[in-house]
Amino acid sequence: MRSDIVAGARFPDYRLTDHTATKRTLSELQGIDPMIVMLSRGGFCPKDRRQAEGLIQLHREMEVGYCRLVTISTDNLTETNEYRSGVGAHWPFLSDAGRVVQKDLDIAEYTDPLHNPMIPHIIVLEPGLIIHKIYNGYWFFGRPTMEDLRQDLRAVSKKCRPDWDISKPEMKQAWQDGRKELFYPYGKTYVQTLHEQD
Repeated sequence: MRSDIVAGARFPDYRLTDHTATKRTLSELQGIDPMIVMLSRGGFCPKDRRQAEGLIQLHREMEVGYCRLVTISTDNLTETNEYRSGVGAHWPFLSDAGRVVQKDLDIAEYTDPLHNPMIPHIIVLEPGLIIHKIYNGYWFFGRPTMEDLRQDLRAVSKKCRPDWDISKPEMKQAWQDGRKELFYPYGKTYVQTLHEQD
């Protein structure tokens, strides 16, 4: 992994083709929410398929928790769709058949010249594509469990949601004063509030 890709840095805003053949940027997919990025070997890998199957239940929780999930693999568009539908996923899958991410992040899995995939990683992002945590998943048990990711999303949400504890008297007063920028979701104003806290 490139030496500048560390906690606190901004993750690159890659623009790739999704499973519907639409070009999407990571920032567009993230919006104002925390996001998990799964950098995957691809649908051929049983470990990646098992991890994706595990993410299905967590994704249902992420949806109601206002968090995002995206998978990026070196699969072509057809393989990307087969991978996504084969595991029963409902989040965006991005195809990086040109190995843009693999090359840019310096994560070519040189031990598999046949498939030439990425070394799998899970990246937990705060709003604004800010890296919270990176997991190296070359070995399956180096990958985070669903509970690890749940705890990461709790920490990120607590950090980035000004309205995390609305029982505080100052939050109730802010609401009564019409300071809705402190409450989710209020677009750019909410995001600006997050950055002002840093």
